Amino acid sequence: MLMLSCKLSTLRVLVVDDHELTRLTLQLVFSCQENIQVVGLASNGKEAIEMVKRSHPDVIVLDLQMPIMDGWSASSHIKAISPNTQILAYSSVEDLNFQGTKAMSSFDGACKKDIPTSELIALVRQLGQRTGNASVAG
Repeated sequence: MLMLSCKLSTLRVLVVDDHELTRLTLQLVFSCQENIQVVGLASNGKEAIEMVKRSHPDVIVLDLQMPIMDGWSASSHIKAISPNTQILAYSSVEDLNFQGTKAMSSFDGACKKDIPTSELIALVRQLGQRTGNASVAG
């Protein structure tokens, strides 16, 4: 546990959701956390891909259902350009039981939008630790 607390690098998070209130709320929630920095906000998958190229986030909170390009499509593009970036499928879709399907292979985690805030933060931190481990090993 001590080893983790010694690593004080800032976790870089990209928030992608087509609802402005959701984006701004998540930005506020994450910005209040120690060692988490929101490096971008995007309203669709196409914007998310561009932001990944520019801001190199560690973790992306990615809505699945968006106009222009949905999260399913964006996730595979993002993994192609940034394989170590951890992607969290963030959806209001009742059926997140797609997890076993090929469509979920681009995602590193999944949660519904009604998840308690503390659990969402913990999940993002957990994914961020994987990114750190991947970059240290690589």
